[in-house]
Amino acid sequence: MRRAKLLVFFVALLGGILAFEIALRVSGFSYATFFVADRELGWVLKPRLEAWSEGEARVFVRINSEGFRDREHSKMKPPRTWRVAVLGDSYVEAMHVPMQDSFWAVMEREVQQCEALRDSSVEVLSFGVSGYGTAQELLMLRDRVWAYSPDVVLLAFLPSNDISDNYRALGQDSARPYFVYHGDQLVEDAAFRDSASYQVRQSWPFRLYYKALNHSRILQVVRKARATAEKRRQRIRLQGAAGEVGLAVQAFREPSDRAWQEAWRVTEGLLLMMRDEVRQRGANFLVVTLSQGIQVHPDAAVRAEYMTRAGVHNLFYPDHRVAGLGERAGFSVVTLAPLLQAYAEQHQVFLHGFPPRPGSGHWNIEGNRLAGQIIARELCGWLARKSAPAGNLHSSVWNAVVRER
Repeated sequence: MRRAKLLVFFVALLGGILAFEIALRVSGFSYATFFVADRELGWVLKPRLEAWSEGEARVFVRINSEGFRDREHSKMKPPRTWRVAVLGDSYVEAMHVPMQDSFWAVMEREVQQCEALRDSSVEVLSFGVSGYGTAQELLMLRDRVWAYSPDVVLLAFLPSNDISDNYRALGQDSARPYFVYHGDQLVEDAAFRDSASYQVRQSWPFRLYYKALNHSRILQVVRKARATAEKRRQRIRLQGAAGEVGLAVQAFREPSDRAWQEAWRVTEGLLLMMRDEVRQRGANFLVVTLSQGIQVHPDAAVRAEYMTRAGVHNLFYPDHRVAGLGERAGFSVVTLAPLLQAYAEQHQVFLHGFPPRPGSGHWNIEGNRLAGQIIARELCGWLARKSAPAGNLHSSVWNAVVRER
């Protein structure tokens, strides 16, 4: 009798689980994981994965056979083709907008119209992966990018978290590689391979779990609940604009403590290493500093209130510091945030965020469009001058971008 009751119970339980799974699929719910552990880079996108991304906006995402959110590209560069390789984090990965609306896709279409490239094809290749810092982007350049023979390496640099991501004491991420100074030499620190978290992620039970996760909507519900709870905890811990996760207020200040001074030292060293390696390969190096939502908020009063509350005197401090390094070290920098702020204030539009949280998070479609157009016009001007001059690219095309609105 007891066995019969247990059998009925388990059949009912399995039936309920199956019904819940079916209901979730019918409703269109999805919260897949797009990442797998990687010995060189810490983590990478899973090749050939297709799933809905349920972050700031619901977008169907396809990862190509090489593990990038991009269309397929041959490694051998076609004749009469000009290639730009874009390195960066989630801004480049751009899972919150359709791929054709990402800034690098906009940039590709716009650059194709350059007079200097009228007899050539243009390919912009995305190598963005969420969570990457400059150290991982340098390793990505070495490990994956050079196989595609780019003419330009464009580093999309996000000051509000790339600096802290580059220094272990601030990033506190045991799953990523770092670079550290040994004397005056900046060398890779791959200690993450020996960490317990990496060993767990490489174990067969964990790999099996993640395989099941991408097939089970019930497991995805649990994962989303945990991720939501963690974001809520982060918003409480972090000082940010409207609770914006990932915004390191200290990045907007002149560093006064040793940890941030060393984080800047490592970051600037990584930028110089990348510059040197790009030049050695005969390519051109371009840094584009991205924006954070509060920097380009359309309401000046909101920006001022944030600066007072956070004790920040200049929202563009890190952007100007990187631009200054470019001037001294002879590489080109496009500083987007001041241009985007002027546009957002003039047209009273949010360039970051999606309902119900406009103004925070990643670029929305309008932000991507504008950023892609600005970068493309700078590249066209660069090409028209036949060579990349030392220092910053000029923004003489800005008024034309604004007038097009």
